Amino acid sequence: MVIHGSEVVVTDNRAQVRKVLFITLVLNLFVMSLKASVGWATGSLSLLADAMHSVTDSANNVLGLVASRFSSPQPDRDHPYGHQKFEAVGALGIAAFLGIACFEILQGAIERLLNPSPTLVTITAPELWLLLIVLGVNIFVTFYERHVGQRIGSAILIADAQHTMSDVWVTISVLAGLVGIWIWGVQWLDVVLAFPVALMVFQSGWSVIRANLPWLVDEMAIAPEAIHAIAMQVPGVLNCHDIASRGIVGRQTFIEMHLIVGVGDVETAHRITEDVEARLEERFGPARVLIHVEPPAYSSNHISYEVTEEHR
Repeated sequence: MVIHGSEVVVTDNRAQVRKVLFITLVLNLFVMSLKASVGWATGSLSLLADAMHSVTDSANNVLGLVASRFSSPQPDRDHPYGHQKFEAVGALGIAAFLGIACFEILQGAIERLLNPSPTLVTITAPELWLLLIVLGVNIFVTFYERHVGQRIGSAILIADAQHTMSDVWVTISVLAGLVGIWIWGVQWLDVVLAFPVALMVFQSGWSVIRANLPWLVDEMAIAPEAIHAIAMQVPGVLNCHDIASRGIVGRQTFIEMHLIVGVGDVETAHRITEDVEARLEERFGPARVLIHVEPPAYSSNHISYEVTEEHR
């Protein structure tokens, strides 16, 4: 998004996001049903834990559809900066679901260790083939969501793809354990593999948090020195200071600065600011740029905000 005069140009990709989330929801429900059916048939704790992980996949898709519904980039009276943080909130909801799944998996594994079940895990070749189908579907969903998410800059799709990628590794681990049980009859593999499954789930949740927290806490998006260097390339700009930025480059950024121009009329100063906006949009877009123009007599050496003693 960029401002030209009074016009705000934004790109709304929510329809594409909802389409992808709906397709993956259907596929995740299919995967969850297969895992749960095979898990109950074989008595495998690790596979039932994997099915629980897939429940969170479906829940995440529903959450993503809801978050996308409210994450319009169009500003309005109550949300003059748009609604895109709803998408980051939705991504953090995915991280919460991953945390719950991690806890449930660990709890089930510890209970199985403390109170071993007399029922043996059994697996057949057709059931292993069903799990290979599940693995293929998960791999397709991961690359499909990631590709579309990166193309349109959707936090919710990228986060959900990260979650589904953890499901791929979980399924591979569980499948390896079940193959070991099928070939060698090593029953303890089922419980032992539940622990790395939980760690993979936790790591995915942490990655989602790290990717979206800067957006929610308004962390600096672009180094002020980089913005200063671009602005100084525009003829008529003498200096700029008090530069601030937030958002995520490639998704949406907001840039503010004070610009000192070497001209005396408003019309020329306006043309200079539009040139600065255009260059910043080209380098860091989509971007919404706010520039405060100052006369040549004004000077400041502070490119950005300094850390004061009270905030140390």
